Amino acid sequence: MKMDVRPPVLATEHLTVQVGRRDVVRALNFTLQPGDTLVILGRNGAGKTTLLHTLAGLRDAAAGTVLLSGQPYAAWPRGHEACLRGLLAQSQPDFFSATVLETALVGRHPYLGRWDWEGPEDEAIALAALASMGLGDFAERQVPTLSGGERQRLAIATLLVQRPRLYLLDEPLAHLDLHHEVAVLDHFRALAATGAGVAMVLHDINLTARYASHVLLLDGEGGHIFGPAAEVLTTERLSAAFGHPLRAVADGTATLFVPA
Repeated sequence: MKMDVRPPVLATEHLTVQVGRRDVVRALNFTLQPGDTLVILGRNGAGKTTLLHTLAGLRDAAAGTVLLSGQPYAAWPRGHEACLRGLLAQSQPDFFSATVLETALVGRHPYLGRWDWEGPEDEAIALAALASMGLGDFAERQVPTLSGGERQRLAIATLLVQRPRLYLLDEPLAHLDLHHEVAVLDHFRALAATGAGVAMVLHDINLTARYASHVLLLDGEGGHIFGPAAEVLTTERLSAAFGHPLRAVADGTATLFVPA
């Protein structure tokens, strides 16, 4: 197997993120390598979205540095960071009517010049992404006619069209049924296997255990634990972070976490 000698897709150095006067994380150091799948866990209000937006370069840190492919965001040419990292936000407002295909093609904008239009290759990339999210027959549908789950899968497809090296996903499973939850997580695990880096906010501890290579657990007070998933996901640490006792249940080859 050929090794990826490029810099880590994402790294932080002594990163401190704040909301008002409250610390979300203090002195966070971690590295996300190609192939890693990081899940950020924590109770409601712990600051997961705030941290993710800081990692995406959309919000200033109180202290420390975020490195995208080895460099601070400010060191990259303006707009180039969109070719390296993509963000799936919690919600996708629709300010005007457009077709599903037109919306998906927005993901190609980082690769187009100011006056360029999408070409056949861009359209082929968009159609393939839509098909991967089960929307292959929806290209001409108007976005306002979609259900919440279909709109979420369109947002994910649009991110896939962007083809970044780093995927930052804020609650990617919102509005999805079980079938599509598993399909989406399988897809991003497959992308990681090809050398992408994936960092996502999830609420399901058991899906985290199934898909995460690493976990960043926030305690809501600025403290955090980062490490391989098997080391971070313990009943003691999860119970403390979520403020409710959990117990582990062995189920064949897997361990499930359930409320005690």
